[in-house]
Amino acid sequence: MLINVNVKNLALINKVDIYFDDGLNIMTGETGAGKSIIIGSILIALGGRIPKDIVRDESKEALIELAFQIHNPLIRQQLEKMGVELDDEGNLIIARRIIGGRSNIKVNGENYTTGNLKKITELLIDIHGQHDHQSLLKPSKQLEILDDFAGNEIKQLKQDISQEYKSYRELQRQLEEFDIDDDKRAREISFCRFEIEEIENAHLVEGEMADTESLYKKISSSQTIIEKMNELYSLFDDRMGGISERVSEAYRISQSASELDEDLSGIVDSIADMESICADTKRAVRDYVEEMSFDEQQAREVEQRLDLLNRLRQKYENEKKYTDPIKNILAYKSAQEKKLDLLENLESRKNELQSELHKAESALEVLSDRLTKVRKTAASELGGKIVEVLNGLNFLDAKFEIQFTKKGQYTANGCDDIEFMISTNPGEETRPLQKIASGGELSRIMLGIKTIMASKDEIETLIFDEIDTGISGRTAQMVAKRLSELSGFRQVICITHLPQIAAMANAHFLIEKKVTDNVTQTGIDKLEEEQSVNELARMLGGEKITDTVLQNAREMKQLARGIHK
Repeated sequence: MLINVNVKNLALINKVDIYFDDGLNIMTGETGAGKSIIIGSILIALGGRIPKDIVRDESKEALIELAFQIHNPLIRQQLEKMGVELDDEGNLIIARRIIGGRSNIKVNGENYTTGNLKKITELLIDIHGQHDHQSLLKPSKQLEILDDFAGNEIKQLKQDISQEYKSYRELQRQLEEFDIDDDKRAREISFCRFEIEEIENAHLVEGEMADTESLYKKISSSQTIIEKMNELYSLFDDRMGGISERVSEAYRISQSASELDEDLSGIVDSIADMESICADTKRAVRDYVEEMSFDEQQAREVEQRLDLLNRLRQKYENEKKYTDPIKNILAYKSAQEKKLDLLENLESRKNELQSELHKAESALEVLSDRLTKVRKTAASELGGKIVEVLNGLNFLDAKFEIQFTKKGQYTANGCDDIEFMISTNPGEETRPLQKIASGGELSRIMLGIKTIMASKDEIETLIFDEIDTGISGRTAQMVAKRLSELSGFRQVICITHLPQIAAMANAHFLIEKKVTDNVTQTGIDKLEEEQSVNELARMLGGEKITDTVLQNAREMKQLARGIHK
């Protein structure tokens, strides 16, 4: 249930803080007062698009914060599976901050993307906007409604079909690749063989690229290395007063001193170690210089090998799956070998694929037929419920059915095209919904469907933004009654222009513009009983509110209380 909406610095709103009740929450106000801004703010908080220039003061942060209290244990379990932690009371807070053209979303203090947020909010709230009933005219929306009504009964079946269809399309794609003429096939076979042979003739060894690069660097720098090593050797050379001579002299001096003071024996040992290290290092440097020799033939061979490796790498390292370039080249060779095998055995493989495709088609046919049967059973039940609900919404002799036609191809969602068929007048045959329904009728039909779906799903909060479009009089009274009935087991929040609906409110909120210091702001107030009567009177009588209008408003409230009971 949506407990609280807190909005700051958005459009005409400086700050509003709304606490909703359970049952039926009604919001009213004159045209342009800012009712749509309230719904728009909720949609933004739920991950919706942020309209340009929506922030009231760009120098300050805008905030929309929604506080939910989740009572349904099934919803709690699903949220916990998503990693959303709730406290013992089931509280969940969604906060979206906007500043400097960027936004940040948090759920119970944790950062979320809009994509992940929508997965959560789909469990919490269902919003029906001013023009959403028009979507009811789309066959795709009608099929979605039917499948939602069927619920868990077809969920796994649809997943199976989707998976089978994915395999089916992959087999089709592979067959399309094999649809080549003999000349092209011969060229591709020749090309594959050439590439495979070129790589094979190189006798590649994994890891050799790094080794060859290192050896090439060593060879190309050999003269510089020898010069440096000769320079190093000269530092140790005794004949030049080098390091070895100086360390030997230090050893003689320290040994002579230690004969006079035994405490110097440790220093003597250390210098002796140094003398040994110098001798070993000098010998190692000399050996390196004497052994280091690269003839021109070896240098050319290393250079040629490196050139070959780099050329193969440039041609065949298309995908860098591995850090070792040689492994990537060998992986390409393996892929080409598989392609060559397919091309050389094209007819055999095509026959295998066609056999597999036939099996996939058969499996899709069986699954799709099963899905159609389940849908038709659900359609019969849904149609009966819709007729029942429509009768309660002043469609006195309504007929409703769901017509099925079979698609000409398989899809990931079965083979069904459906269309809602309706008759709203006695003696008329059913016709497609889009051909006969007016705006007001669509609003009522959508309300009826929402009512039915609310009894099937676990969503605790429904929001209706002007569900009363195009209706009045007795029809308005019947819509009001339906909303009231719906609020008996779901929290309903409704923006309306009709006093018949507003009178049913368990909690009545007035949205109005207020001017303070020449600044226009939208505010919202929860009305007490007498204030609600006055608002109903305004909705009934317009600018001039007479005693008769006030009396009518009180009677509407009293009648509504009787209906609630």
